[in-house]
Amino acid sequence: MNVKQRTIKSEIVISGVGLHTGKPVTMTLKPAPEHHWYKFRRIDLENQPMVLVDAENVSDTSRGTTISQNGARVSTIEHLMAALVGLQIDNVLIDIDGPEVPIMDGSSAPFVKAIEETGYVDQGADRDYYEIPHNIHHTEPDRKVEMVAMPLDGYRFTCMIDFNSPVLGSQHASISNIDEFSKDIASSRTFCFLHELEMLLQNNLIKGGDLNNAIVVVDREVSKNELRHLAKLFNRDDIDVAKEGILDNIELRHQNEPARHKLLDMIGDLALVGRPIKGHIMAARPGHAANVAFAKKIKAQIKKEKSRKYAKVYDPNMPPLYDTVQIMDILPHRQPFLMIDKILELTKTHVVGLKNVTMNEDLFMGHFPGAPVFPGVLQIEAMAQTGGVLVLSTVPDPENYLTLFLKIENARFKAQVNPGDTIIFRCDLLEPIRRGIAQMKGVGMVGEKVVVEAELMAQIVKVKEGQTS
Repeated sequence: MNVKQRTIKSEIVISGVGLHTGKPVTMTLKPAPEHHWYKFRRIDLENQPMVLVDAENVSDTSRGTTISQNGARVSTIEHLMAALVGLQIDNVLIDIDGPEVPIMDGSSAPFVKAIEETGYVDQGADRDYYEIPHNIHHTEPDRKVEMVAMPLDGYRFTCMIDFNSPVLGSQHASISNIDEFSKDIASSRTFCFLHELEMLLQNNLIKGGDLNNAIVVVDREVSKNELRHLAKLFNRDDIDVAKEGILDNIELRHQNEPARHKLLDMIGDLALVGRPIKGHIMAARPGHAANVAFAKKIKAQIKKEKSRKYAKVYDPNMPPLYDTVQIMDILPHRQPFLMIDKILELTKTHVVGLKNVTMNEDLFMGHFPGAPVFPGVLQIEAMAQTGGVLVLSTVPDPENYLTLFLKIENARFKAQVNPGDTIIFRCDLLEPIRRGIAQMKGVGMVGEKVVVEAELMAQIVKVKEGQTS
């Protein structure tokens, strides 16, 4: 049975302070539509810019994971992301009135509690899992980081940390199912070494309240004077080193709490892939920078598979769904600028069109007559016209509408197209058409070879009276 996407039942308001800014911040988690994923909205900034949780938007990993987009940034997102992934919530809009997610108690537990109390609702669309197809590796020899994602029909996670510290030593943590997250991982708090804490304090980089939301590992001898100074920072009468080798400002919730927290961080950071994952992930000595690099590798694999998925080989001689005359009933283009000769396939989400490239086209008189090449810009135009048929098929009386380009991204030309070639274009919607805006992935093929690909954005516009022929 297919698992459905989920969003939260109703709005959830969470307030706290940012660990690094020390500023009060309020977040409102809101239900979101299918295929939305996780987006922050900076409601304290002009125009309330959105920031999508995506590996391409990561701008800093030095003290947590920071994402930036549309002139806005949001820091320390990983504990909230881990809670959403751990509870298998697919779509949430997060309104936030500051630049940093509140640190709460340094774990995901407060977020998990708030979401569980509110509950979730299933949505109509199936959950869009990415199933790891083969081993995907990431290594950083200088930091002794090793990560691998392996195929598995489920979600298993194993994490090992080793800081070469006599106090912390080597620790392991694991879950064999995402359902174990709430009980076994969510409550594990962030940790740092005493020397790191001192550096952060000296540089005024930790302002988040009383500092009682982190495990501090004591990695050197500490004098009574220093302990008195630390007690003042922690708003306590006195402070000491517990037998586990940590400051006794807090008690460990788990014997291997640091390893569990690293596992929590990684679950949160892999939300940057943009989809829930099925697979077994093993990580040794992970950190935010490595987690983000690993998420980018998984995203690159997804992109590669998408291109391959679109690259189905079509028979150019199959009976067309629409011939040139029928295409002219849909598209406003006319010779010499009608670039599509046939439509071979059309569904609600994709279209396949065909262009015969012949030497007697006007453009070859001027475009390298001695070595004729079909121009890349015209390949994109032909692709866009193919997509236009798909977009205009969604409106009544398509002859009264135009599709206008808004954006072209990631265009790549992979091989020459010459007279005598037949290009077959396939355009797939990347998401449902909303407010007349269509986003498509287009691929052009000659035979079995991909010659061009691009991502296109277009808008459906009604033609003013008297503008149509």
